[in-house]
Amino acid sequence: MPAEPATHTAERALARVDLGAVQRNCERLRATLAGGAELCAVVKAGGYGHGAAECAEAALAGGATWLAVATAREAAELRERGLEARVLVMGALTAAEAEVALAADADVVAWRESFATLLAEHAGEAPARVHVKLDSGMGRLGTRDRGEARRVADAVAGDRRLELAGLMTHFATADDPGDDHFPRQLERFTAFVDETKPEHPRAVVHAANSAATLREPASHFDLVRCGIAVYGLDPFQRDPADHGLEPALSLHSYVARVERFEAGAGAGYGQTWHAAEPTWVATLPIGYGDGWRRGLSNRCDVLLAGRRRPLVGTVSMDNVTVDLGPDGHGVQPGERAVLIGAQGDERILCEEVAAKLETINYEVTCGLSARVPRRHTDAAQAGRPREERSPIVDRPGTAPSVSAEHRSLGPLR
Repeated sequence: MPAEPATHTAERALARVDLGAVQRNCERLRATLAGGAELCAVVKAGGYGHGAAECAEAALAGGATWLAVATAREAAELRERGLEARVLVMGALTAAEAEVALAADADVVAWRESFATLLAEHAGEAPARVHVKLDSGMGRLGTRDRGEARRVADAVAGDRRLELAGLMTHFATADDPGDDHFPRQLERFTAFVDETKPEHPRAVVHAANSAATLREPASHFDLVRCGIAVYGLDPFQRDPADHGLEPALSLHSYVARVERFEAGAGAGYGQTWHAAEPTWVATLPIGYGDGWRRGLSNRCDVLLAGRRRPLVGTVSMDNVTVDLGPDGHGVQPGERAVLIGAQGDERILCEEVAAKLETINYEVTCGLSARVPRRHTDAAQAGRPREERSPIVDRPGTAPSVSAEHRSLGPLR
């Protein structure tokens, strides 16, 4: 078996994103919605590491009518890429950030009258669209006081510089089936809506995240905000296929070196692994600098030649090592490797990687670094890849605009 790399065309580290899967996931989620509820696709944090603008376009093609982000800058970036759908900035905003959000024609969130006043002072010719947030039990943003939430809603509705666009909350334990906190949150929020909506019938009511959307139709109201499920990942941390979802992202590298190890030979920093018997070891040029976490050292698998092989030794910034076994299974330098995704009859789910790290699938994809290109494949282009880009770095340019059929809950200013 050769010990030095052969000529190859593989990337050292590459995330492939199937936009067709994103579109189909949105179609699947829309099919679950009760009472005419609409779908908001959450594309914050660079589309959970998948690419915000690209996934936003695919989600809208799949029937989403709104987009949501966490920050004002994220909203501005969507506008810079030519997206025209309604965008909700869900996070807390400073005065300067509020200006950026409003300039991007984004909806914003308030739960204090003082912040509503600030928004009014920064509104343009058209009213600033405001969603009032009740903290029904998450314990983060929003007001816990239903009376205060109603007063803020009334104040927004009574100011001609503002528009009461929505009433919202966020669930803390919807991904824990059978718990009793989620039903209590839903009950508190429903009581707030029942008190407030009759006076403000045009306000869009929304609460459900991906887990709540799949768990409880009573949480759907007028709009659901789905993030992780849009990307084909399981909010319950099991198997996305249980909910008819398709993982959109796969992570790839290649074999840079194959070397014979005699019994007792070690690999990597700290020499945390030694060969128990003569074996072959492959080196892949991917590491924690790419987001493949050091916590996976000696505790995860990689797919090579359609087989699971154990990652051995310490994950370094730029390289990992894989035990191929005594016969090497014919793996050669230049061979393609899969760290998340399928190869042959085998697959490694993001949920499996998360479990090894004792974390959640969100963190795995969000943690893929800017030096890992995202190669987006559009099903409509018959598998031809789009321009490779990282979702983290700002770039100029525009994307196709979204047609009016995707803006049924209200026109843009």
